[in-house]
Amino acid sequence: MSGKKYYRFFGGLLTAQENWLNKMSGKGYRLVRTGKLLYEFAECEPDQVKYCVEFIGQKSKDNAQDYYNFLEDMGYKVFYKNINLNYSVGKIRWRPWAEKGGRIATNSTTFNQELLVVEKENDGKPFQLHTSYGDREKYYSDLRNPWLIILLMFTVFAVANCSIIMGTLALLSLFPAMIYQIQVMKCKHGAKTKEW
Repeated sequence: MSGKKYYRFFGGLLTAQENWLNKMSGKGYRLVRTGKLLYEFAECEPDQVKYCVEFIGQKSKDNAQDYYNFLEDMGYKVFYKNINLNYSVGKIRWRPWAEKGGRIATNSTTFNQELLVVEKENDGKPFQLHTSYGDREKYYSDLRNPWLIILLMFTVFAVANCSIIMGTLALLSLFPAMIYQIQVMKCKHGAKTKEW
């Protein structure tokens, strides 16, 4: 069985990462291992598997592990993936948007394990991990909240220092926050429409 190794970094571009993984599946390759930049594939039938990329950076270590186990119990193959590039040891990251128990991320918790790459056998149906409006609304809120904190931080620095660079970074962080907010609003609207 021959395989391929690719070195890629997608950061927070979850859809781009998901699309690329599904294109690799279409070419007859399935994921067998991940690293900081590494994606290692083995040959399979074209389109044999489908992929979803899930953000779990807001979860505590226990909740992230429980969710990982739940997905595997459902028959999915799951890989942890990093959302940032950080090769140092002993880092601590504060995540004010995260749930209790997940606000402090270290190498022994969820630091550099903010994403799950989830693989399922292709049954011809769309692959969605969040199927109800309520689940999707919460998921998009979890994706939006870090960008809101970053937006607030850059805005405060831009105003305090009269910095064009910080203002530009604030504007750049506004776009993903708006995209996820629109998704939240669509889910709310869809839930209300369904109730009627």
